[in-house]
Amino acid sequence: MSVEKLNVLNLKSPSIRILHFTWFAFFLSFAIWFNMAPFKESIVQALDLTAQQWKTLLILNVALTIPSRIVVGMLVDRFGPKIVYSLLLFLAGLFCLAFSMANSFEAMALIRFLMGFVGAGFVIGIRMIGEWFPARQVGLAEGIYGGWGNFGSAAAAFTLPGLALLYGGENGWRYAIATTGVLALVYSVIYYRNVHNTPKGSTYFKPKKTGAMEITSKGDFWLYTVMNVPLYLALALLAWKLGPQNLGMLNAVATDAVYLVLLAMFGYQFWHMWQINKHVFTEEVPEIHRYRFRQVAALDIAYLATFGSELAVVSMLPGFFIDTFGLSEVMAGMVAASYAFMNLVARPSGGLFSDRFGRKRMLMMLIGGAAIGYGILSQVDATWPLLLVVAATMFCSFFVQAGEGAVFAMVPLVKRRLTGQIAGMVGAYGNVGAVLFLTAYSFVDASTFFLIIGATAVAAIVLIALLMEEPSGQIAEVLEDGTVQMIDVS
Repeated sequence: MSVEKLNVLNLKSPSIRILHFTWFAFFLSFAIWFNMAPFKESIVQALDLTAQQWKTLLILNVALTIPSRIVVGMLVDRFGPKIVYSLLLFLAGLFCLAFSMANSFEAMALIRFLMGFVGAGFVIGIRMIGEWFPARQVGLAEGIYGGWGNFGSAAAAFTLPGLALLYGGENGWRYAIATTGVLALVYSVIYYRNVHNTPKGSTYFKPKKTGAMEITSKGDFWLYTVMNVPLYLALALLAWKLGPQNLGMLNAVATDAVYLVLLAMFGYQFWHMWQINKHVFTEEVPEIHRYRFRQVAALDIAYLATFGSELAVVSMLPGFFIDTFGLSEVMAGMVAASYAFMNLVARPSGGLFSDRFGRKRMLMMLIGGAAIGYGILSQVDATWPLLLVVAATMFCSFFVQAGEGAVFAMVPLVKRRLTGQIAGMVGAYGNVGAVLFLTAYSFVDASTFFLIIGATAVAAIVLIALLMEEPSGQIAEVLEDGTVQMIDVS
């Protein structure tokens, strides 16, 4: 493919059409994932929820995305993004309709937990875009995909309260949420009928084995094992939060059962990891086929600090503005949308900066800006002019989302046939961050919450400096006939 300037208006280009179909699929999945946040007051009043029950819904909303991004990443590498994205949108639409009809906290909690898998949609598009764009365009293309798609959360916050008013009545919020579900059902068919996994004549590389990521050295195997632990600890933290010591939604027996299931899941995952990668302990993988897993580990941490914080902030921001400034739901949704609004330009900018000025350096600089932004937000109180609050929110969100763009400008350049699984693991770490930050938020005030995120961003910069290497040269993939194909990554 050509490496000419990327023109998003050139709809005659097959790759540009794929980009537009795919970012809109991501847009819809995000609108559904966060269609609850703008209706805090309506949902709390309709179901007579406590403040802790509302915060529990926020945590549940991002919990299942942790394992689902891993699983969906494997499915994408195995079956291709076309069918996986179409199926995800269809199921998301059904769950969305079910949530709009829920009449108890328990029903909402269960459905919202199940809807967490919608967040795995992001992983699918990363593989799709990586297949259709060359290395010198992939950062910008992934940034456009992620940024314009991420705007779905802002669109939900900005438009759904007004749509609920248009529907009218005490159930207006239900009809507004159901509308997003109907759109997802329709678009699942549109997407399936209009996209292809690869350009004509290109090969869709699949993993040689499924069940765990392929690793190419002994040290990387143990690092891979260590990096899997937080995925299960985050789910254990959620169980603890729902257990008898906190919200009491689970009794002691049920909580212990969850811990045992998670331990068994980790053991089962480790067995798969060993079965797929045990050969690295007895034979050396040829240099041409190696990749460094610490690249993935560094991207995991970077995404925890960036996307993890975005998920948490988008979830709590409308309620924060209502509580701090006494705004209406509609006005709070519009002001909170300023955070996610920056996705339109910030994430593509992060990808573009990464393509042009170096991936490691730009990632560290952008996360540094995010740390400063969260420090500023920690000082916001009722005495601040609303215009200044919006400016501070947009400043912070620009660096956060540009950092996300820089992360996924690098993901497709690590190992092509594993892109879905790498994207899945990196994306899952974003949800680990969301669970950690939202759990912290349930115990502290907003100011401390923002400071915790800022400190995490600083720690991420240090780890990136130690672990990450700038992609260079080429990576090798093997065709089914044994032919080696070299793919440029710089």
